[in-house]
Amino acid sequence: MKVLVTGGAGFIGSHFVEKLLAHGHEVAVVDEFNDFYDPQIKRANLAGVRGQFELHEADIRDEAAVNRIVKNGGFDTIVNLAARAGVRPSIKEPRLYIETNIIGTYNLLEAARQAGIGRFICASSSSVYGVLKTVPFREDMALTATISPYAATKLAGEQICSNYSHLYGMRTINLRFFTVYGPRQRPDLAIHKFTKFINEGKQIDQYGDGSTRRDYTYIDDIVQGMMACLSYEGELCDVFNLGESQTTTLSELIEQIEQALGKKAQINRMPEQPGDVPLTYADISKAKELLGYNPTTKIKDGIPKFVEWYQDYAKK
Repeated sequence: MKVLVTGGAGFIGSHFVEKLLAHGHEVAVVDEFNDFYDPQIKRANLAGVRGQFELHEADIRDEAAVNRIVKNGGFDTIVNLAARAGVRPSIKEPRLYIETNIIGTYNLLEAARQAGIGRFICASSSSVYGVLKTVPFREDMALTATISPYAATKLAGEQICSNYSHLYGMRTINLRFFTVYGPRQRPDLAIHKFTKFINEGKQIDQYGDGSTRRDYTYIDDIVQGMMACLSYEGELCDVFNLGESQTTTLSELIEQIEQALGKKAQINRMPEQPGDVPLTYADISKAKELLGYNPTTKIKDGIPKFVEWYQDYAKK
């Protein structure tokens, strides 16, 4: 099929584009290469498949650009990974997150409707679960208390997708990603930042007492779940958790990175940050049953893989 991937030059997007191409699909990428982090990193993410896909440098907030790309593209599926990411930055610039993650998603859905595209896959986030105390998180839980603008925009995106399924018969699938890591992870994220600073002998900032827990998910497992969505024919509007379904404390994560690097961390203890959830933990039984999702990389194996990639990357 022909697939449009927005945010295709990012961390998750670039891995997904590579997998699509490896499976013989035609691919077009939309990316605005903004300066949230160095745009040259994003360009390098796709260097291995340069020339094998169409590239459109555009912002999904630009309705005219989105309409032009989608109308003339002949796409079978849109996979929307373009977003403003991160909890803390969203507290500083909520309007930017609302415009990109809500209005941008709407622009893509409306363009897809007008072009007769029947399948729309969208990246959501474990952040939508907020401070729920019941774990693991299931897709059918009532979500009434997000605690950051980022999380609110992701939940809103899910609801807009639901509208388009109900009103226009478009198949929409939202994927709640749980703390994705692996080669090419964004440099602002904890695993990448901790690895860099510990490797260079610099202090790392640890927010809270180290007891917060995350369900860290390796990129290859995420991509496997995403690929399965291309042929999913279940509910017209559906939502899936994609996680590893195991949790790791912040302190344990730092220890794993220390072991992989063979270096000790210098820790600067900081207060907990507003908007950060204390726990994420995915119930993945639905994705296993309906998508054949089968995550295989535990954190004890994934961190050494990431560190090995990072050490090669740091030499360049």
